[in-house]
Amino acid sequence: MKLIKQLIAVATVALATSAHAAVPANEAPDALVKRISQDVIDTAKSDKSIQAGDTKKVIELVETKILPYVDFQRMTALAAGRFWRDATPEQQKNLSEQFRTLLVFTYSGALSQIKNETVEFKPLRADPADTEVEVRSQVNMARGEPIPLNYRVAKSATGWKIYDINVLGAWLVETYKGTFASEISKGGIDGLIKALTEKNKKLASKPLKTVAK
Repeated sequence: MKLIKQLIAVATVALATSAHAAVPANEAPDALVKRISQDVIDTAKSDKSIQAGDTKKVIELVETKILPYVDFQRMTALAAGRFWRDATPEQQKNLSEQFRTLLVFTYSGALSQIKNETVEFKPLRADPADTEVEVRSQVNMARGEPIPLNYRVAKSATGWKIYDINVLGAWLVETYKGTFASEISKGGIDGLIKALTEKNKKLASKPLKTVAK
């Protein structure tokens, strides 16, 4: 779980610290990631409650400014792998909701720790007809080497949405696959849902600054 939290923490830094981009009608996927970033950091800077570490405010920021651009159902399905097809619609719904909640807490915990990191985006390598692309960037740390950070983004009816993140060569979905498979082997899909639910309850009782550690 520590590696997973580190992946999300770095991704959150990127979403909250990169440069501003305009919002054209045919917004490109790399422009989307940059726009989200500026929106998040502008909101955080103007809200004294967020600066003070108000848990409710920080989570609200993540839910309204970042999550609408993440395809949680696809992310959950990929993380569950072949077990997703065996789950009932109700189980799929519950699993997606608990996975979403887990990422909300982890994103929020990471967001509360952002300092002076900067993000550099690489030129987008994609054809205009592509419906799935990889947006590449790197997080420039105050100390140490830059951290490579890439996003898998897919085009939907409502625009581009992020469905996977790669930090230092590790894809977030692939990292969660092992955790999901382990829980499913012990208690099935319901066992995984229960484990995530219990994890979320514990995270809800902790200060945000300890969640991403």
